[in-house]
Amino acid sequence: QVQLVESGGGSVQVGGSLTLSCTASGNVHSGHCMGWLRQVTGKEREGVAAIDLDDGTSYADSVMGRFTISKDNAKNTMYLQMNMLKPEDTAMYYCAAGPGFCGTWVLEHLEIWGQGTQVTVSS
Repeated sequence: QVQLVESGGGSVQVGGSLTLSCTASGNVHSGHCMGWLRQVTGKEREGVAAIDLDDGTSYADSVMGRFTISKDNAKNTMYLQMNMLKPEDTAMYYCAAGPGFCGTWVLEHLEIWGQGTQVTVSS
C-alpha cells in the first residue's frame, strides 16, 4: 500500500521561504496526479498546486508566482518550494496522489493522503 510522508514544515517570518517534501513509499509519482493542499482549522481543505504525469503544473491564484511544485520520480519525492510567505499561508499542508491525469481529479478528492506538515508564518 502506497504511503505519503510530508516533511519540511516549520515556522518562518513573513517573506521567508520553506521547501516541503512528500516522499512516497512506492512508485507513485510517475503514474499519478500529485498535489499539495492546505487546511486551516475550521476551514475547508484547499488545493494549492498540482503536478501531472507529464510534469504539467497548476497553482491556486493565491500562490501563483510564489510557490513552485516539482517532483523527482527517481526519488519518489515531490516538492513545494514556497517563497515570499505570508501570514495567510499558515496552515497544515498535505500531499496527495491519485492514479492518472490531474484532469480526472478534483484535488480535494485524491485517493492517497499524507499526515500533513504544519507551516506557520508570523509577522
